[in-house]
Amino acid sequence: MEERKTSALKNAITILVSIAIAGIFLWLALRGLDLDKIEQSLKKANYIWVGFAAVFGVSAYIFRAVRWNLLLEPMGHKISNSNSLWSISFGYLMNLTIPRSGELARSTALYSVEKVPVDKSFGTIILERVIDLVCMLIFLGLTLIFKFEAIYSFYEKSGVKFNPFFIIGIIVGIISSFVVFIKFKERFRKFSLLSKIIDFIDGIIAGLTSVFKLRQKIKFILLTGGIWICYFFASYLVCFSLPETSDFTLADGCFILVVGTLGMIIPASGGIGAFNLAMKFGFTALFISMGKDAAEGGELGLAYSFITLPLQIIIMLVMGLISIPMLAKNRKI
Repeated sequence: MEERKTSALKNAITILVSIAIAGIFLWLALRGLDLDKIEQSLKKANYIWVGFAAVFGVSAYIFRAVRWNLLLEPMGHKISNSNSLWSISFGYLMNLTIPRSGELARSTALYSVEKVPVDKSFGTIILERVIDLVCMLIFLGLTLIFKFEAIYSFYEKSGVKFNPFFIIGIIVGIISSFVVFIKFKERFRKFSLLSKIIDFIDGIIAGLTSVFKLRQKIKFILLTGGIWICYFFASYLVCFSLPETSDFTLADGCFILVVGTLGMIIPASGGIGAFNLAMKFGFTALFISMGKDAAEGGELGLAYSFITLPLQIIIMLVMGLISIPMLAKNRKI
């Protein structure tokens, strides 16, 4: 009983902190802008394009579900694509409440319907994040080639400073910890608590290395490409809903996708505030690189975010709420 109270308190504090972070970022995003102009932009928007964007948003879920199946297959777990889809949907729903809780919720949901060990499925989710990072870096590379001025302007406006030695230190620390773990793993097994932790880490490693044992590598690559093409069009098509951004190029779309992805990394509930601020800075940077008014860019960035972010949240809510009865129906005891 005491553990439940402690867990509930931790969850409540986490939710309150994420809401506070969202509120701070939203205030920063709205500060200094003409809200009437943003409102007028939203009234003029053509929401048919938003509907097209939603189709790509949902399609990304489906592609991701099929790809997850491919990652689990080398470990001897052949799951149904529907259970994969609803587990993923449930995970995204949980992310709306407690940021970053969706990964574990997704693994737990899959265990309830397919009995795939949580550690192994969790390892594949970490692998997915690594693959997604590589894909985002590809889009970043394209953006650096075609929209370097906008990227540089966004970097300056964000106020973020990267310390290369800090990043190198983190990488060295992770590699060193992994080497120590491998070298002394069997000695650590003598302790019961550490033995359980080691088994869990072994499961994660098995999930991470599943990519090297894929039987359908081409299909995996095509699905990965499909996921990110869907992400691209889900964000790019919304530009056509606003008259002032309807002439944005594919390169502009790549830039928006990268900036939006960076905004969603911040642990705020549903990306609220952080995504809005990222779009404000991103569109401001785009307009500066085009020789247009920076303030207008910021206002349009907010208008864009007030269309895109609710769309993403609605998809998460609809898919997530459908997943609850579907998972309950397929649950294995």
